[in-house]
Amino acid sequence: MVLTLQRPEAVIFDMDGLLLDSERVALACFEQSACELGLIWSPALGLDLVGRSSRDSDRLLLAHYGADFPLAALRQGFDQRYDDAIMSGVIPLKPYARELLEQLDRMQIPCAVATSTQRFRAETKLAKCHLLSCFKALACGDEVTRGKPAPDIFELAATRLGVEPRDCLALEDSNPGVRAAVSASMPVVMVPDLVPPDADIRRYGVACVDSLKDVLITLSA
Repeated sequence: MVLTLQRPEAVIFDMDGLLLDSERVALACFEQSACELGLIWSPALGLDLVGRSSRDSDRLLLAHYGADFPLAALRQGFDQRYDDAIMSGVIPLKPYARELLEQLDRMQIPCAVATSTQRFRAETKLAKCHLLSCFKALACGDEVTRGKPAPDIFELAATRLGVEPRDCLALEDSNPGVRAAVSASMPVVMVPDLVPPDADIRRYGVACVDSLKDVLITLSA
């Protein structure tokens, strides 16, 4: 599709699956940790976790597997594997992420991150990829009561930028994230990663593009 955008006052990025190619790494860590515990991992359930906070993910896991599911042990195994992956630098940037951030800097458009990830892990990820300094503000999953698809994270990011939500452009890869941005009254572009847009996303009229290159080209025009 041909993407049309007005110049925003600010751009708010999701992180995992949008800036960082981290969702595949995270799901592999979940599966490996489940197997270590002798559990059968559901790939479909894994995809349902994409874009959600750890609290909401835990609720989905318990709803799927039952109250006796060894959630704490799974989380411990996941955290160790995932943090090792982050620190080893194996999580790559998504294509054109750095180029888009550099272009927005040249245009003097401030940027923020609105992520379901906890702050300590989000800062570590962005620092390891040399992106942390690109952002004026971060809003993280452990800083709001309600995670995506509620609008709270995007509203917090806009507040920290000092920009009205309607004047921000949100960039997202997940369905819960797009719903959150729409609920925050932000124009949003979806760059799908592991999960295609749901039917309601299409009904919202949300622009869906192949990569951040489309956003880069449009804003540079």
